[in-house]
Amino acid sequence: MRIKLIMPRADEQEFKLLPLNLAMLAALTPPEIEISIVDEVVEAVNFDEQVDLVGLSCTTTVVPRAYEIATEYRKRGVKVVLGGTHPTLLPSEAIKYADSVCIGEAEGLWGKMLADFKEDKLEKFYQHNGYCDLSGLPIPRRDLFNTKDYLPASGIQTSRGCPFACDFCAVTAMFGHEYRFRPVEDVLAEIKTLKHKHIFFYDDNIVGNPKYSKELFQALIPLKKHWIGQASTTVIKNAELMKLMTKSGCKGLFVGFESLSEKNLKDSHKKHNDPKQFKEVAKRLHDHGIAIAGAFVFGLDDDDKSVFERTLEFAMDLELDTAQFNWLTPYPNTPIYERMRKENRLIDDEWWLTGKGVGEVVFHPKMMSADELREGSRWVRKNFYSTSSILKRFFGKSRLSLNRLTLFDLFLYGIFNWGYRGKYARD
Repeated sequence: MRIKLIMPRADEQEFKLLPLNLAMLAALTPPEIEISIVDEVVEAVNFDEQVDLVGLSCTTTVVPRAYEIATEYRKRGVKVVLGGTHPTLLPSEAIKYADSVCIGEAEGLWGKMLADFKEDKLEKFYQHNGYCDLSGLPIPRRDLFNTKDYLPASGIQTSRGCPFACDFCAVTAMFGHEYRFRPVEDVLAEIKTLKHKHIFFYDDNIVGNPKYSKELFQALIPLKKHWIGQASTTVIKNAELMKLMTKSGCKGLFVGFESLSEKNLKDSHKKHNDPKQFKEVAKRLHDHGIAIAGAFVFGLDDDDKSVFERTLEFAMDLELDTAQFNWLTPYPNTPIYERMRKENRLIDDEWWLTGKGVGEVVFHPKMMSADELREGSRWVRKNFYSTSSILKRFFGKSRLSLNRLTLFDLFLYGIFNWGYRGKYARD
């Protein structure tokens, strides 16, 4: 039996990280089954290669391409299974393009799906009653990838779920409203198999549970790894946690500031963010030698055209090492999507099928036009990643005063800033 797992691509991607979800699926596959993986970011799909079953994992961003691939294989008589965030959000849509849909996490379901397929009893839908236990998970099959095609960093996940309920986020639909954790000893066992010194934690909030995070960071210290992760702005509230985070090798954090408007944050149910504390968040992280990748969302209901200049000035003032400036995307089945649909503010209710995707504004903002939102966002990106801005931020006082100009800093800062600069120059 031969299975091919495929990660569809949406557009050009400057920062190539190994798709951990497919590596985990491969690890969950019985050893007697022949398995191969195609990541379209680095290679094309060979439809002529003989396979018995195709598995596709997709987010809303790549779902049009996923449906194209699925349709082509089914024309050739090959069974197709769809899974991932988008099929979980819209299983009734996904099943139109597949023979079976995995709703939610694959652990505990994938083996059943394969067994049913062997017996020609594949069901249309497979779903957990609740969420899976994260203890005892197998080590993902990274050996099935040519790691030279990706950034020299290994991705790993320690937790799933999020207790917050931000209107524009689809994380809880996939992983639930509560944090679930892998045992620290399981995480360490996996890290010891990684050949890279640099780690990227895929967790949506690596400091979501301080007690667990402290245990993890303490255990990481002897391994002398360098790592990057994602964290909420609440990270600065625990001094002991921040010290351990630094000692454990943290070199950078992706932080969702989202908006400078308290009203936007309140309306989006992101109440744990306080714009009055953002400067302190940046200062404390920089004081600990941690680079900051900030994230901002434009087009929320309290945003007018002045938001672009104000946010750019703010990001420069904080000397953010990198930043993402994206217009709002109302993902299907999220609260903000349902609200905009009821208000007739979506340009198309099924915008992800129109070919526009996240590269276009797909809703009508309240205080500006869709064109103004798109062009204003692009203006911020191009100015933040201008040559003068990159140099100004790199040689800023927060970096020089702390003697943070290590070779790793230079590599990390350079590859991301010049990568984004190249991407937005084509925007």
